[in-house]
Amino acid sequence: MLLQRILTALVLAPLAILIILLPPTGVFAGIVALAFLAAWWEWAQLSGLQSHAWRTVLLAVAAAVFVLLWRGHATALSPLLLAAGVAWWLLACLWLRHFAFAAAPTRENRRLKLLAGALVIFPTWVALVSIHTRAPHGHWWTLLALLIVWASDIGAYFSGRTFGRRKLAPQISPGKTWAGVYGAMVAGVLVAEVGGWLLGVRGTALLALALLAALTVAASIVGDLIESLMKRHAQVKDSGTLFPGHGGLLDRLDSVFAALPVFAAGLALLELGL
Repeated sequence: MLLQRILTALVLAPLAILIILLPPTGVFAGIVALAFLAAWWEWAQLSGLQSHAWRTVLLAVAAAVFVLLWRGHATALSPLLLAAGVAWWLLACLWLRHFAFAAAPTRENRRLKLLAGALVIFPTWVALVSIHTRAPHGHWWTLLALLIVWASDIGAYFSGRTFGRRKLAPQISPGKTWAGVYGAMVAGVLVAEVGGWLLGVRGTALLALALLAALTVAASIVGDLIESLMKRHAQVKDSGTLFPGHGGLLDRLDSVFAALPVFAAGLALLELGL
C-alpha cells in the first residue's frame, strides 16, 4: 500500500505543481473549481445524500456559485468568505470534541453536513484564488501554501510511524498520534521558512510566517480529522476510489480545505507586502 501511495503521489505532485505555476489565475481557478466540484460530490455522498439526481442538482448549484464568485472575486465578498471559512474550522474543533453529534442518518443531520460542505469548499477556493493573484509571486505563494500542507502530511506520517505511541483522537482516527502532530509541525514550519526566505521574507516577517505556518498545519490536522469523522459516520474507509492507494479526491484535499483559508487570511492580516 505504501508503494502504491508513493507512485500515485509521484504522478499527482508534478501535475499539481504545473497547474499552480504555469496557467494564469483564470485557468487555475477553473481547474480548481472542477476539482472542488468532484470533492463536493464525495462530500454530499458522505453526508448521506444517496440520490444521484439530488447530488447532480447540488453540483450544478455549486458550479453556478463558483462562476458568481469568480465574477466578483475582487469585491468585499472574498474577505467575508475567508472569515467564514476560518470560523467554520474553529467550530469544527468543537465538533471533534463531540464526535457523535450528527452521526444519525437523519434529514436534519444531512442538511447540516451539506451546509458544512459549502463552508469547506467555497472559502478554500476563494483562498486559493486570492493567494494566486497576490503580487508579486502569487503563483509561488500558492505553491508554498500547498507545500506546507504536503510537508506536514509527510512529517506526520513518518513521525507517527516511528515515534507514535499516544493516540491523538482514537475514537475518530485511531492511526493518528501526537508524535505525528509534532512531526507535521516541524516539517510544515521548516518548509514555510525556507520558502519564505526564497520569496524574500526577512526579519520579524519570517518569524510571523513561521507562526502562520504552525496555525496552518494545526488547521490541516483538523481538516484531516473532520473528514475521518465524516467517513466514520458514513461507515466507509475512503471518500472514493479515484486514486490508487489514496482513496477519493476528498481524501487528498481534506487537509488543504482547512489549511488554505487560514493561510490566506493570515497573509492578509500580516500584510507581508510580498
